[in-house]
Amino acid sequence: MVKIGINGFGRIGRLVTRAAASGGKVEVVAINDPFIDLEYMVYMFKYDSTHGVWKLGEVKADGGKLVIGNMHITVFHEKDPANIKWGDAGADYVVESTGVFTTIEKASAHLKGGAKRVVISAPSADAPMFVMGVNHEKYDSSMKVVSTVHAITATQKTVDGPSGKLWRDGRGASQNIIPASTGAAKAVGKVVPELNGKLTGMAFRVPTPNVSVVDLTVRLEKPAKYDDIKKVIKAAAEGPMKGILGYTEDQVVSTDFNGDTRSSIFDAGAGIALNDHFVKLVSWYDNEFGYSHRVCDLVLHMFSKE
Repeated sequence: MVKIGINGFGRIGRLVTRAAASGGKVEVVAINDPFIDLEYMVYMFKYDSTHGVWKLGEVKADGGKLVIGNMHITVFHEKDPANIKWGDAGADYVVESTGVFTTIEKASAHLKGGAKRVVISAPSADAPMFVMGVNHEKYDSSMKVVSTVHAITATQKTVDGPSGKLWRDGRGASQNIIPASTGAAKAVGKVVPELNGKLTGMAFRVPTPNVSVVDLTVRLEKPAKYDDIKKVIKAAAEGPMKGILGYTEDQVVSTDFNGDTRSSIFDAGAGIALNDHFVKLVSWYDNEFGYSHRVCDLVLHMFSKE
């Protein structure tokens, strides 16, 4: 059993905790959040508008700890990561999910409190970046701080409001389709160096609370029939990438993937081919729950290399 601490009890922090509590291989022993008190943690964990009420065991505050089923979690309220006593709580790994401490230097502050390794749940300017099923085998046990990429989307407004330089982002999320930039294409280049400079992308923010879709348009160097592409993806989904990659020929829509623990579910019926060199591929993912399970998977992979 790997013992982890979580810094930041926001969307990702709470869902990584849910993933750990439902998976049984990762134990959350400590949570730090300077802005959320213990009673509010109980409420926020138990009730989730997107993923529903937590039903796998009791959630309560007991003796100053957050109790979720069999997990008795020490709670800290430190603003400076260097002051969090992870070691005293028994946390060997820390999931840094505040979105604030995203460089190696800033995230390394967790090591001062007794943590052995840190996983940053956001794009990092300098930390090695890993995606399970893609490049996780390149992880080396000498690495103390790593990142597993995730896009931040909790900044949208419920109604029109002020928004720094990105004026469009200030428009009401439930009323609009909003074009936005995305760091995903740049992240792909970091994780798969062979694609660096060959890929770009943008996003449309749409009025749904969860689930995203990738619409990938590709010009192929070698010709390939769309049916052959489907066969290769299906074989991977049923073989080496089972549990991470999915494949469906059903007539699905976004809500069908809410709560899906896989990272990418290829929609065979939605893709199209102009010819054997030019195809559009469509794949769905729960950008919260699938990602949170991969964070736990990465921690387990790192633990296996100790």
